[in-house]
Amino acid sequence: MSKSLTTINPLTEKEIKSYPYMSDAEAMAVVEASHKAFLEWRHKSLKERAEVIVAIAAEMRKSKDEFARLMTDEVGKLLKDSLGEVSLCAAICEYTAKTGPDALADEEREVDGGKGYVTHSPIGVVYGIQPWNFPAYQAVRYSIASLMAGNGVLLKHAEACTGSGLFLRDLYERAGLPKGLFGVLLISHDQSDKIIEDDRVRGVTLTGSDKAGRVVGAKAAELVKKTVLELGSNDAYLVLDDADLDLAVKTCVQGRLYNNGQTCVNAKRFIVTEKNYDAFVKAYAKAFEEIKLGDPSDEDTQLGPMVTKKQRDELHDQVQKSIEKGARLVVGGEIPDRTGWFYPATVLADVKPGQPAYEDELFGPAAAIIRAKDEEDAMRIANSSRYGLGGGIFSKDTERARKLATEHFDTGMVFINTFNVAYPTMPFGGVKTSGYGREHGPEGLKEFVNVKSIRIG
Repeated sequence: MSKSLTTINPLTEKEIKSYPYMSDAEAMAVVEASHKAFLEWRHKSLKERAEVIVAIAAEMRKSKDEFARLMTDEVGKLLKDSLGEVSLCAAICEYTAKTGPDALADEEREVDGGKGYVTHSPIGVVYGIQPWNFPAYQAVRYSIASLMAGNGVLLKHAEACTGSGLFLRDLYERAGLPKGLFGVLLISHDQSDKIIEDDRVRGVTLTGSDKAGRVVGAKAAELVKKTVLELGSNDAYLVLDDADLDLAVKTCVQGRLYNNGQTCVNAKRFIVTEKNYDAFVKAYAKAFEEIKLGDPSDEDTQLGPMVTKKQRDELHDQVQKSIEKGARLVVGGEIPDRTGWFYPATVLADVKPGQPAYEDELFGPAAAIIRAKDEEDAMRIANSSRYGLGGGIFSKDTERARKLATEHFDTGMVFINTFNVAYPTMPFGGVKTSGYGREHGPEGLKEFVNVKSIRIG
């Protein structure tokens, strides 16, 4: 193991900063600080916690430019997307502060011969293991809900965005969060297991690959600790016979390339019925051909570099293996000869079972287009994936599309005639190997609480 965590700018391929790993004693001191702060924070009223979270939202908006610049430097995302990410985080804080006190308030229930109450008590310290693709959002998404519930929070962020994790900790404390309540751990995977094992840690949440989810979920299960897992996906977007083709193409291009194509809920598989297949492939390829790669800070750049050379090379390998097994390369597919870990907007058509583009998640700007006979076949193909996070349907008959989404689409989220990543008001999460548990909305606020029954008389 190296002695430090290093952040590297994916545009320049130059080191930004190195951070030494914590010793075991230093890591446990962070756990203890969070636990100690929790013992006081849990007794704050819901209103008092909400006031601090409102102040965090204000501090985020105040620090937006600096935070966005750091994220773009660390992971290569378009600056405009980084700015939007910080704004989304502020909105999550504001929503949580507004709805949290009511969602988590005591409830009175009818019981024979007395009174019954349901309370939502904090459980303790919640440990989050988070990826690099949304340096602010991934950490805010679980931490703000946990803080609203009265818990302490720990963060092990991805190496690529170490600076962003520390920036968020300092931002929280500038806004008035008790020092130490939100702790950042600069640790290895082996040290991470010790954090999960610690009795002061009562819940674990991970966003990452299904492989990582299995490891962390199994470790937490050994210790009978609550987990929320948000894992990978291969989201299918269905283009049905009656779809508005122009809208479908435009939205599916946006959905595939958002965040440089490195998002669990990116649109990844495009399942198009016979009627529209050839026209969709032609229009989609034309749009991808015109995508401009470049410096993510430039306003006219549409696609920045991927986060690491390893990620870029893995994507290229998946594309090449898909072609070898029969997929048709329509656009892209070649690593450009330039500084920066760029990969072009790539279209694979005639994608079929057995190809990586069909079976696995392409975590980057490569689209898989699949032909379906009809609506029923399209839904069958969509649900054949081992994943089940999100998906979409394009149809002018929105009520019929809603019925398909409700009764047939085996995912946690469905977008009809649109694409989006997350809304503070709507639960976020998946099924099958995309994980379990929900974040956002009232559902997300109650994942890491003790739902306690109290009976009087």
